[in-house]
Amino acid sequence: MTNRIYNKVMTGVISCLLPLTSYLFISCSDFLEIEPLNDIVLNNFWNEKADVDGIIAGCYSGMQSDAMIRRMIIWGEARSENIGAGLNSTNDANLLNVLNENIMATNGYTSWECFYNIINRCNTVIKYAPQVAASDPSYSDSELQANIAEMVALRSLCYFYLIRTFRDVPYSTEAYTNDDQRMDLPATKFDVVLDSLINDLERVKGQAVKYYPTTTPLYQTGHITQDAIHAMLCEMYLWKKDYQQCINYADKVIASKKTMAEEILAMSGSSSSTLGSSTGSSSATAFERYNGFPLVSEQVTSGFYGNAYSTLFGRDVESEQAKARQEIIFQLVFKDDPSGNSMLANSAVNVFYGNASAMRGYLAPSDYVIDDIAKESGRTIFSDKNKNIDARIYENCNILTKSINKYTSQQVLIQAAGSSSSPTSLSYSGIYADGNNGANWVIYRLTDIMLLKAEALAQTMREGSDNETVAYNAPILAQAFSLINAVNKRAICQTTLQDTLVATDYNTKSQIEELVFQERQRELMFEGKRWYDLVRRSQRDGNTRALVNAALRKVTTGSSLIQNKLTKMDAIYWPYNNDEIKVNKNLVQNPAFSSGEDSSYQNSN
Repeated sequence: MTNRIYNKVMTGVISCLLPLTSYLFISCSDFLEIEPLNDIVLNNFWNEKADVDGIIAGCYSGMQSDAMIRRMIIWGEARSENIGAGLNSTNDANLLNVLNENIMATNGYTSWECFYNIINRCNTVIKYAPQVAASDPSYSDSELQANIAEMVALRSLCYFYLIRTFRDVPYSTEAYTNDDQRMDLPATKFDVVLDSLINDLERVKGQAVKYYPTTTPLYQTGHITQDAIHAMLCEMYLWKKDYQQCINYADKVIASKKTMAEEILAMSGSSSSTLGSSTGSSSATAFERYNGFPLVSEQVTSGFYGNAYSTLFGRDVESEQAKARQEIIFQLVFKDDPSGNSMLANSAVNVFYGNASAMRGYLAPSDYVIDDIAKESGRTIFSDKNKNIDARIYENCNILTKSINKYTSQQVLIQAAGSSSSPTSLSYSGIYADGNNGANWVIYRLTDIMLLKAEALAQTMREGSDNETVAYNAPILAQAFSLINAVNKRAICQTTLQDTLVATDYNTKSQIEELVFQERQRELMFEGKRWYDLVRRSQRDGNTRALVNAALRKVTTGSSLIQNKLTKMDAIYWPYNNDEIKVNKNLVQNPAFSSGEDSSYQNSN
């Protein structure tokens, strides 16, 4: 970190303390007697549990900031084939440069300050919370350890975003509390940081909260839990190429969610015999509809679909919160109706994805995505077998306005009774008003973890077609296909549900690997996952062929230039911001990018 970042971090920390610390409000006559701001925080603040709670709350509100969500979207989606320019995107020159793969070190979206801000807040809690526990008898050791686990996990999540975006980054677990500390750290290698994150999470996972009280239902998905840490470890081990550990942690999450789903049903007076079923298929046995996995049904009533979208991405009404916990693992929670109260609106989604006034935000589905939906055959995203009956076509995109629907509409209702190849009616409702988006931003959900497990399983398979290889692969392939098929099958708008994926079509490692790659794109579109999936695959393959092929799908001009650039492994990561290079002489710029000092540019928000 740098002194410039330190100053902003301290400003952010102090802003979290202001509502809690009346001694910061002073008269002009007291000015000469006031202690330095750092000393006030260190000497007078860390005295009781409420002080710790205030900073932790500030960490979550910082994660909800416009700058953080914008970068989660841009870093995870904007360079992929999913995304194209939308309405008024010319208002953000930095964004257009990203979309055109014209990224330089002066681009505002290369700034990582908001992530290091959260990292230092977490480090500060980890450092000072033990002294609070020593002085405040109401602060139990179990609460202390749970808080430390929570902060280690949020810190790890921030670093995980950074290394997937920039590869090597300055890494420190030390709290920066004064400007005498050295912060011009060199970048630590990707693998070293990843190993450190995994070790930290392994150390604290047992101390994290398993269940939050039912009186705070949104805490179960809006705060770090053991499930959230297990989900992070699942994905981190996949990036580490430790596939068995990825599978192990995926199994922990799946088992936990299945138990939670059964408990939810028991509380409602239902039984597991109807879990995963719907009004139109109440005779389904336990979890049968989705291969034994506790997924929320897509079906609303016989012939109507969209329930899964409304539950996962719609309003946090009490009747839906329990079902959402059945699938959501960790999300950043925004107030459903932010107007007239102090809760944050999801301003990044409001601007980037659209609202009731501007149906197309600065970003839109790429022409490639829209054209693929419109095809009757030869599709590469939504398969020909599913034609127009994959609910995610309509849940991801508003096909009426060719805009991004996910996170902008509170409900999608699709009528597609029987085996109809297209919906007989379709409606998008509850589109958030301009400046009033209350959609939660999902970081991890169950289908994400199921597909990560399927990807790991595919990597444990052997190449070849001899009898020994086929016999070895068969049970692994069956597990992977069951996971992918369950996710796919949930999305199909059919009253009498039938498999549209056929197991015998996927007999080799490369075929099942490609299938899970496609299913992740369909299921997680616009959730900040696609570019990271492409980068992970490039890391594993040792080349960028799959990434280049994906990136070129949305290109109409300049394809040779982009292709030549992205064949370099360095270029699939981002440059360090030029301001960071100036103040931290120990940072060495990614060789794929110029400084861009002589270019005109516009600061991003």
